Amino acid sequence: MGRAFEVRKSSMAKTANAKTKVNSKYGKEIYVAAKNGEPDPDVNQSLRRLIEKAKKDQVPAHVIEKAIEKAAGGAGEDYATARYEGYGPGNCMVIVDCLTDNPNRTIKDVRLPFTKTESKIGTPGCVAHMFDHFAVLGFAGDDDEVVLEALMMADVDVTDVEVENGKVSVFAPHTEYFKAKTALEENFEGINFEVDEITFVPQVHVEIEDEEVIANFDKFISMLEDCDDVQNVYHNAIVKN
Repeated sequence: MGRAFEVRKSSMAKTANAKTKVNSKYGKEIYVAAKNGEPDPDVNQSLRRLIEKAKKDQVPAHVIEKAIEKAAGGAGEDYATARYEGYGPGNCMVIVDCLTDNPNRTIKDVRLPFTKTESKIGTPGCVAHMFDHFAVLGFAGDDDEVVLEALMMADVDVTDVEVENGKVSVFAPHTEYFKAKTALEENFEGINFEVDEITFVPQVHVEIEDEEVIANFDKFISMLEDCDDVQNVYHNAIVKN
């Protein structure tokens, strides 16, 4: 499929403000996972996944602990998920996932980047059908057949296994995340996941080469990431600098 390590999710620059945003993002997600399930990562798989991911992204332990304690205490905000879709600069397709306690504020904040960059926010489902909702696990290796066999023996509904430049990429339906990761950990001792995501992977890509469009695209993504309620931004753009 040629998608190895092409998880086109925007990443924030490592600045102080961005770090605060990352901590806030994980704090919300961990709080919601703990509140909607058990506040114990040993029995709440979604919570455990988020904690592991947060630690990899160097989120301080006190941020994680505070979010879990807040959920366990039954206090705090009542967050709901919200997803917006549309077309960004260069006619790229965009999915914006949010957690919000005020939907009216969130739609206003998300709509602004579209408006300011002459882009178009669409109706639910307008672009999501052009993305696959995958669990993506990437690690060092060069034998896709051994990996595929291990996954199939564990009855994982794997979509694809790719090898490129000494890296193995496993793509599976997002519902198979825990089963796939457990199978890999049990079969490959000491495995280190360089990519460990539940994400949207585009079925097709759009190349952006024009300098003006690139600048507009960068502005668009930056404005979305500055929105407090935005958790993740997915797109199918490949920027040709």
